[in-house]
Amino acid sequence: MKIKVLLLFALLPMLLLGQSNPIAKKSNLAGKKVLIVVSSYGKKEGKLRPGFEFDEYSQAYLIFKANGLEIDVTSPKGGPAEADEFNRAKPYNKAVLEDKVAMAKLQQTLPTAKVNPAQYSAIYVVGGKGAMFDLPYDPSLQELISAVYKKLDGVVAAVCHGPAAFVNVKLEDGSYLIANRKITGFCNEEEDKFGKTWKAEFPFLLEDKLKARGAQYERNAAMLPQLTRDGKLITGQNPFSTTVLAEELVRAVGIEPVSRTLYPDERSINLVDKYLKGSTSWAAEELKKNHGAYDLELIAVYGYYGLIKGDGSKEGITSALGMIELVKPWVSNENLEYEMAKGYLKLDNKEKAKTILQQVVAKTPSFKEAKTLLEEIN
Repeated sequence: MKIKVLLLFALLPMLLLGQSNPIAKKSNLAGKKVLIVVSSYGKKEGKLRPGFEFDEYSQAYLIFKANGLEIDVTSPKGGPAEADEFNRAKPYNKAVLEDKVAMAKLQQTLPTAKVNPAQYSAIYVVGGKGAMFDLPYDPSLQELISAVYKKLDGVVAAVCHGPAAFVNVKLEDGSYLIANRKITGFCNEEEDKFGKTWKAEFPFLLEDKLKARGAQYERNAAMLPQLTRDGKLITGQNPFSTTVLAEELVRAVGIEPVSRTLYPDERSINLVDKYLKGSTSWAAEELKKNHGAYDLELIAVYGYYGLIKGDGSKEGITSALGMIELVKPWVSNENLEYEMAKGYLKLDNKEKAKTILQQVVAKTPSFKEAKTLLEEIN
């Protein structure tokens, strides 16, 4: 379970598996061009230095391509850009890994200093922790973003840590691009729970810096989709916001996105979002009817994180347990069940906790912590 958790939320994060994402048809509106920005900072798949999030590149790339947008990729240094470690089996990642053009663009990124902003209708900044280290301090990138933004039809967008590229961008009048604008990005809570590896080395926390620049910061619960659009400025809070942001960018440049099938992880996180906002009965019925279309482990892991990293309130524990119970008929894991038992104990439901622990011990006699807790209850 712990390995699964790290893969799913290690940005990620972590948490995303599924099936192919067929596109109905290509848009017949062509000629629009988007510039994808990735960090040059990464090294050794994020082990030595953090890079960009491949999931956020692949999902957006496929949507841009399916809707007829021409695509270029740039980075501060140019040349090869390295992503953090990612799950190559995810359908969108697999599709891009097999796309020679998409991969060649990552191996031959254009240096920002040599990009002509007049060629582009939009800029999309990919997140990943590397974005915190080089994108805010690249003057050529700042000039690009400002130039595209001031175009009549120019759109600038960023997801997760990508909005770090905006924090030092100024307009012609000397004001910050994001001042008094609605914006989102990876929040402090998400940094605390899922970004500790590099957090101590960050030059700033993204949420804090966005607010310091006068932006009107918006957010959803941790690791749930949040799309914020303020005119030509479009931002997404975290990796799970990538697809909705990419489609909103497509709309912003005048194209209605083609229909597509949601990925199982995408569908699952949307269900979690609805569940947490009160649609508990709907979520239960939906999974009974269509559980095969969902990433059930992702839903379970979200509940698991609610138990081990939540605020500890009875309301939060109840919500997390309820989410896990939704998928319990199809997901079985002793670590998950152990945490559930602890959660029920916090709710003073000893009988439920005891039943779960008995089942865990029966399946896994070597689980010492479960045995000890069961003995304490008895």
